[in-house]
Amino acid sequence: MNPFDQKNGRLDDCIVDWKGLYPAPYNKNEVDPYTRTRIILMNGTEFENVWYSHQFSRHCPNGDVRRQLALLRRLEQQQQKLLSALKPPDETVLEHTIGYEQLAVDLTAHLAQREADPHVKNALDFALLEDFDHLYRYADLMDMETGVHAEDLVGHYTEVMPGRPTISEHCYPYDTIKKPIDNTAALGTKLCVGIITAAEQQTMNFYMNVCGTYQNDRGRKLYQEIGMIEEQHVSHYGSLMDPACTWLENLLMHQYIECYLYYSCMETESCPKTKQVWQWLYDQETIHLAATVRLLQKEEKKDYQQVVGKGDFPPPICLCSNIDYVRQVLGSTVQQATCRESYASVDNLEKDADFFRYQGRVNADAACVPSHMVIKDHIGQFTRDYRWETAPNPIQQLRDVRVDNIDVGRVPGGVQPPPPPTMMGMGARPQPGI
Repeated sequence: MNPFDQKNGRLDDCIVDWKGLYPAPYNKNEVDPYTRTRIILMNGTEFENVWYSHQFSRHCPNGDVRRQLALLRRLEQQQQKLLSALKPPDETVLEHTIGYEQLAVDLTAHLAQREADPHVKNALDFALLEDFDHLYRYADLMDMETGVHAEDLVGHYTEVMPGRPTISEHCYPYDTIKKPIDNTAALGTKLCVGIITAAEQQTMNFYMNVCGTYQNDRGRKLYQEIGMIEEQHVSHYGSLMDPACTWLENLLMHQYIECYLYYSCMETESCPKTKQVWQWLYDQETIHLAATVRLLQKEEKKDYQQVVGKGDFPPPICLCSNIDYVRQVLGSTVQQATCRESYASVDNLEKDADFFRYQGRVNADAACVPSHMVIKDHIGQFTRDYRWETAPNPIQQLRDVRVDNIDVGRVPGGVQPPPPPTMMGMGARPQPGI
């Protein structure tokens, strides 16, 4: 599929009335989890495009370009408002949050497994374990406050258990900035960086807004803390983007990403009614893309091929279960911390490293950290935490359901390898000298 080959209409033809902006929402008790997460993904993608367009306009002295941006931006806002309306009014904030975190886990895991650039893949794997832990923290809060079980919302596709503990995720801001890609990067890598940045940015904004309106202090504090981690993630992923792209090249990439994601949604959607929504939005986006191509040619005398090559889509993004992959990453990298443009085990960091200095300030009293208190409260109420696992956690120190571990990923030696099996334990006869 190549969106540049599509027949296009006029931008004004994309303007719709109020009825067209308010589709029937999904049924939260019947919706497939990945239909919900696709909607969240595209909502965030539309928001990123709108946010980018505003910034472009504020830095652009050309009135004709600013007017074109205003029209494109209004059409993107229509699409974003339509997607927001697909969420039903009876879906609670916490239920919606579980959808956000399932998207973060399974989108990141999917992108990581197909990413060819090892630097970008490492960035994905690192943040994957953090979003995975957020899902667990919110699930425990939801179980305490509403009795709703997260595994029902995620369709048993995504496990609910500790990852890199949220308390261990807080790092010094300098360590969130990574080496950017450039124009020689593969198209798939360019798409990956843009997609994951938009998705994490939406999560950051959602938690930032929910934080002050949540119904109690325990929830407000949890959203506040995890919202700060999401800010780290946006800096982390955003720093990977090519800073040499011009404003118009970046605008074209934004429109192309939207076309690609709507195409992916069409190809993978299981709900016929929602599939029709994706088709309609894809058709609109190809009109937006064509207008951006014309703008790039007029203002910078460049063809779209200089930005995205021939323009043929890679295989579609597929939101699906990634249990085995998440377990593999968890088992091998949970003790890592980000260290400037790279990563290092906390076991190997210098005692005066920025990571430890920042932890000492932010988590001065570890017992009072909100993400820890949520699990501690759940254990106090039910004698154990809330989790849904297909097998024991691959990190032995994270298996105890009666204790929230706050050393893993934060304290040198916080993860000790399991003792090797003895010959006796394997059913063998005692050997001489043993």
